[in-house]
Amino acid sequence: MAPEEARLGALKRFAVAITVLNLLGHTVLGFEVSVVQLLACAATGYVVETILEAIGAWSENRPPRFVGGGFRGLVIFLLPAHITALATSMMLFSGDAVLPLIFGVTIGVASKSIFTVKVAGKRRHFLNPSNTGIIATILVFPSVLSIPYHFSEDLYGYWDWALPALILCTGTFLNARFTKKIPLILAWLGSFVLQAVIRHYLLGTWLPGSLATMTGIVFLLFTFYMITDPQTSPSSVRGQIMFGFAIGAVYGVLMAFHVVLTIFGALFLVCLSRGVILYVCELAPVRKMQERLGAVWFGRAAPVSVPAIPAD
Repeated sequence: MAPEEARLGALKRFAVAITVLNLLGHTVLGFEVSVVQLLACAATGYVVETILEAIGAWSENRPPRFVGGGFRGLVIFLLPAHITALATSMMLFSGDAVLPLIFGVTIGVASKSIFTVKVAGKRRHFLNPSNTGIIATILVFPSVLSIPYHFSEDLYGYWDWALPALILCTGTFLNARFTKKIPLILAWLGSFVLQAVIRHYLLGTWLPGSLATMTGIVFLLFTFYMITDPQTSPSSVRGQIMFGFAIGAVYGVLMAFHVVLTIFGALFLVCLSRGVILYVCELAPVRKMQERLGAVWFGRAAPVSVPAIPAD
């Protein structure tokens, strides 16, 4: 399967999965977020994505990506914004306020156009959009929190196991078949267990309590659907392993200092550091620095072309 075909296949299935989860959430699971807030997030994502693409196309003197492909092309163009909007709406709780959620979606979608670096000759965003919107909203609106319990609030008996098992199975299939991010997932899970053990022996934390987080649905969604974003995570096996272990290590440090943003904060900091290093690689005049940093941390198949340095 060609990389672009795999990326598009993963994108479609991620969009379908998050749409089904939201539909179940508002009909069966007992989501606290209202349908109006969900629709406001979706509309915001579509509008912001379209406006930014129109501005980008105008500045680069090219046709917008949502033009010329018909209705199917428009739907494919809006899939990333759709995923960001629905993820933001179901991960945050703002009471009956709509503005904080609109703010989060806007930041998440806009971050793809603002925070970019050049990878293998192409510009790519390096911050996970959904995660960035969640972090920004929590920091700007102190009354807004991540809401972990409403995914299984109305489930009882065997359904308490069925939903996590479904997310685990579908997430494993999508990442094994399309994103090829199983090494990243395993590295993240391994580092999560390791940091829990280290905090247990060094700080006296209760080990079962530290590991219990892994049984939550938010943790599963974060593991199989957020950190594996193809655009903001490395593609090489070595890069994926480093990325996954880095998230776990940063999570352990945040927990040791009692920072409440935990997994979302860890992912944001790792993505940010990845982008900074890649930006340094882009500016570095020494080819070997680019090749080494790029190959190890970002998994590039080929080094970025560097202009020749004129002789004195």
